[in-house]
Amino acid sequence: MTTMTGSRKQDGAALVVGLVLLVIVTVLAISGMNTATTELAMARNNQNYENAFQAAETGIETALARGSFNTAGATIPTQTLVLPDRDFDTVDVTIEFEGTTIVPDKAFSLGAGSGIAAYHFTATAVAESARAGIGAGNDTDRDASAVHTQAFYVVGPGAPTL
Repeated sequence: MTTMTGSRKQDGAALVVGLVLLVIVTVLAISGMNTATTELAMARNNQNYENAFQAAETGIETALARGSFNTAGATIPTQTLVLPDRDFDTVDVTIEFEGTTIVPDKAFSLGAGSGIAAYHFTATAVAESARAGIGAGNDTDRDASAVHTQAFYVVGPGAPTL
């Protein structure tokens, strides 16, 4: 008579459990790699957006530093700026004349009616940042753009008051 021992009933059970655990670990590893890849893409996109935003800021500062403000026309033509050391960033800046207001007496020491006016402008910079190493005109899914608008006024001689 043959008796069955406990070890005979479990032949191959360790192999099945081991394979199931291996499959679970593999799925977790693949999921972790996909998450890491997505986070890297998000970081690259954020970096390109920050580059575009900083380029827009630089564009506005450069346009303001030039000091070419036109109150006769509605819009100063768009200026395309070339930023040093930023070969893959482009900036277009437009400065629009909004209107003129009298400077109140509390804001200027000469007082109201002194012929001093505030000339209001709006500067808008549109910046594009492309991936480094990709030539101009070749769009990728990592490109970014930013629009930055800043209002300002210049104090100057106004129309004489009667």
